[in-house]
Amino acid sequence: MGTLQFVAKPDVGSIGCLPLSSNRGNFEMIYTVTLNPAVDRELTVPSMEWDTLLRSSQQRTDVGGKGFNVSRMVQRLGGKSVALGFVGGNAGKLLEDGMQQHGVATDFIWVSEESRINVSVVMAGGGRYFKVNERGPKIAPTEQAALIDKVLSLATPDDWCVLCGSLPPNVPDGIYANLITQLQMKGTRVVLDTSGEALRLGCAALPYLVTPNSSEAIELTKEFNLSVAAKLIYQSGPSHVVVTLGQNGAMLVDAQGVQVVTPPTVVEQNAIGAGDALVGGLVYSLEQGLSLDEALRWGVACGTVASRLEGTAFGDRATVRCMLSQLISGNSPDAPRIE
Repeated sequence: MGTLQFVAKPDVGSIGCLPLSSNRGNFEMIYTVTLNPAVDRELTVPSMEWDTLLRSSQQRTDVGGKGFNVSRMVQRLGGKSVALGFVGGNAGKLLEDGMQQHGVATDFIWVSEESRINVSVVMAGGGRYFKVNERGPKIAPTEQAALIDKVLSLATPDDWCVLCGSLPPNVPDGIYANLITQLQMKGTRVVLDTSGEALRLGCAALPYLVTPNSSEAIELTKEFNLSVAAKLIYQSGPSHVVVTLGQNGAMLVDAQGVQVVTPPTVVEQNAIGAGDALVGGLVYSLEQGLSLDEALRWGVACGTVASRLEGTAFGDRATVRCMLSQLISGNSPDAPRIE
């Protein structure tokens, strides 16, 4: 993976960097783009043991993939979203049917290979788990081009586009950066939630917002102080950086400085998908015209509620609103103002 390159920040009035205080009103649509979605299979076991037969006491199947989860969270809050991406085979049909059952509109590119299936084994009572993800299907160049064309044809200057997740095996690392550049030329605001080289290249394309988790931020910057890591990512191009911190909430870094939102201590049932719920709540709130600081609170509330639920499940608007009053917001004491 290459190293981060620092860039000069464009004027906030430039395309893709409109100030939140401009109060443009409600936006038309939130599009999510998931290049490597999955059927998520969760098995609950009484204990974690190696080299023995474990019998599951509960099983559940959910539609998975970061962008799909973002769309589902938006829908739970009462927003409108269209899920875009690659799907294929019987697993792809399960994904399409599952999203429609959740009330989320879809507009997929169907590919020749089967969509992946991911398996989670979760210990009863919450706490320990492990998850095994398949790599996903290979995507033909014509299929990749068809998705890019679809995204660009749908998105308008009044829309948000959330680019999410890992890449299928043969999709180039620069595909998100390519989409960011073209979408923001149209005036669409872009949120990027990925990792590794795709994140580094995406940052250089100057997206409105990136949302790495703490591990992804450390991997990208080689910096273990998360305040410093977030600052380095901000300096590489994005207008705003939100680092998700798991049970510790999230940290926002931008030209205004550093803001941290911390949730109460909760008993986690399954943290898988909680970060996606955070992104969904964040983007929905921004689409509704809230400030970024307030949208971050909604995002952390959504993620915290999701972590308390079994499977890849998300809270409704009323439950999330109840969590808001329990959050603590403040400036990070060890992170200086970013110029």
